Amino acid sequence: MAQVTRPIRWEELSWEEVGTLRDSCINTVILPIGATEQHGLHLPTGVDSFSVVAVAEATSARTGIPMLPPLHYGCSMGHSTKWPGTLSLRPETLAKVILELAEYVHASGFRRMLMLNGHVTNWAPLRCGLENIRTDIPELRIALRSVWEISKEVFDFYHADGGTNWHANDAETSIMLHLREDLVRMDKAVDEPDTGASCFYSYTVDKVCPGQVATDRCRSADFGGAWERIGYGNPARLGRERHSLERRFDKAA
Repeated sequence: MAQVTRPIRWEELSWEEVGTLRDSCINTVILPIGATEQHGLHLPTGVDSFSVVAVAEATSARTGIPMLPPLHYGCSMGHSTKWPGTLSLRPETLAKVILELAEYVHASGFRRMLMLNGHVTNWAPLRCGLENIRTDIPELRIALRSVWEISKEVFDFYHADGGTNWHANDAETSIMLHLREDLVRMDKAVDEPDTGASCFYSYTVDKVCPGQVATDRCRSADFGGAWERIGYGNPARLGRERHSLERRFDKAA
C-alpha cells in the first residue's frame, strides 16, 4: 500500500475524490466507533473516541485507507444517568446505525469495512450489526476489532490495573496524557478498587464504583506513548488479506 503522511478523512473528500480513491484499488474503509461517557473526575467524556480515532488516523496515514467520520456515540447505558455528561445509544440503535452506514459504504463501491471499536460495551451491539451486514450485504467484507485487542502487548497495557473491568485507569489516563494532556486534571485523579469484580450478576457502574477503576502505579504521558508505539500492529492486513474463502466467493461471482 502507498505510504502517505496524513490520514485520509472521508469528510474532507469530494464525491469525485472518493470515487477516484475507490478506483485506485483502495476498497477498504475504517469506521472508528467511540463513546461519550463519564470517565471519573480527571478525564474528559471523550476518552474512548480520542483513543480510537488516534489509532484509526495512524492506520489511515500508514496505509492510504480512508477513515469514515467517527461515531462519538456508543452504547454507554451501563454508566447510568448518575453523572452528567454521558450520552448513549441503545444497543439496537447502534446495531442499526452500523447496518445503514454499511449500505452506503457498499453503494459507494467499497468492499471491506473495519469497525474499529474504542468502548467495551459497544462490542455486543457492533457484533449484532456485523451479523446483519454479512447477511444483508454479503458482498461487503466486515470486521470488528477493539483497540485493546490489537496485540497481546496492547491488551496487557489496558489490563495492567483494574483487571477486566478497567475504566479511567492507568492506561486510559496515560493515553490521554499522551494525546491531550490539556484535558487531564491529575489533581482530581483518585484510586478506586473494582468492587464489582467478584459479582456474578451485572450491575450498572453507579452501583459498583464511583465512576472509575484504577490504581496509582504508572500514569504518565510516556506510558501512554508506549501504547502508541506498540498499538498499530500490521495495518497492511486491512487491505491485503486474501483468505481462500474470498477467492472462492469471488470466482463464483
